[in-house]
Amino acid sequence: MNQAKSKTLFLIALLVLVPAMLLAASSAFANTVRIVVPAHDIARGDTISESDLTFATVDGAALMSGVPTKMEEVKGLQARRVLSAGQPFRSDDVRRPIVVTKGQMVTMQFVVPGVELSAMGRAMSEGGIGDTVTVQNPTSYRMIAATVIAPGTVRASGAVISSPTNTIARR
Repeated sequence: MNQAKSKTLFLIALLVLVPAMLLAASSAFANTVRIVVPAHDIARGDTISESDLTFATVDGAALMSGVPTKMEEVKGLQARRVLSAGQPFRSDDVRRPIVVTKGQMVTMQFVVPGVELSAMGRAMSEGGIGDTVTVQNPTSYRMIAATVIAPGTVRASGAVISSPTNTIARR
């Protein structure tokens, strides 16, 4: 009888403990997140391809905001700093490849319904396709916000950032 009682106690303990252990294990896995990390060191300025990336699992509670979780978020972008193998990085650590550099002469396009104009300007900031850069009109010295649409080409939005001050005294 004593042996039957201990078998019953063992089965009850087993029925209580196993589900509790499974619940604890599943909650531990529920708090992990799969993130994208470099498969090897990536130098500053390198363009990132899928072969440069791999996945890692981290604790969700320790996850920083802006950490990529999909390779598509990072592929084709350029590293702003050295990205170390296996280490998390933020979306601020990568950017679109630079196709307009500061000081470069660029073609500015102005497009409104029925009218298309082109002029040359000097880029006052750098950017990749889709980025907004500041362009100076070399004749009027006005600063214009423009969107990079191709290497060496921007589309002006028409917004004047600043205009030169008139220093000639009027009489």
